[in-house]
Amino acid sequence: METLIAEREQGMEEREIFVVLCASGFNDVARARSALMFAALAATAECRTILYAVQEFVEVMVKGAIEEKEAPSSGPSLSQRLEEALDAGVEILCCTQTMANKGITEDDLIEGARPAGAMTLIDIATKARGVLSF
Repeated sequence: METLIAEREQGMEEREIFVVLCASGFNDVARARSALMFAALAATAECRTILYAVQEFVEVMVKGAIEEKEAPSSGPSLSQRLEEALDAGVEILCCTQTMANKGITEDDLIEGARPAGAMTLIDIATKARGVLSF
């Protein structure tokens, strides 16, 4: 079983990386929804897609925040776009410095999101086939 897991992870590492960087959150929900939509699209195109959350977008990754703050909108909601991205296999990384500045801990994050330092973003961006920023 461990061999199968290692082989799967190796395959994930070898796929082309696509990065979506998002700094917009509840202050600009349309941009946050777009970031999630493009991340989901990239993941369905067989790219290893990493959504790096920084600044305002980190707050969107806090458990219960979307339900508490999301206003009704026409078209897909922020929570729908998040669900699509997670279902597509998008990896969500949250900036540890932003988390510290906002008093957010790893336990505060939604399932599927995890903390990562700024050097992680630099590393994946230098290896990525493409990077989008919202």
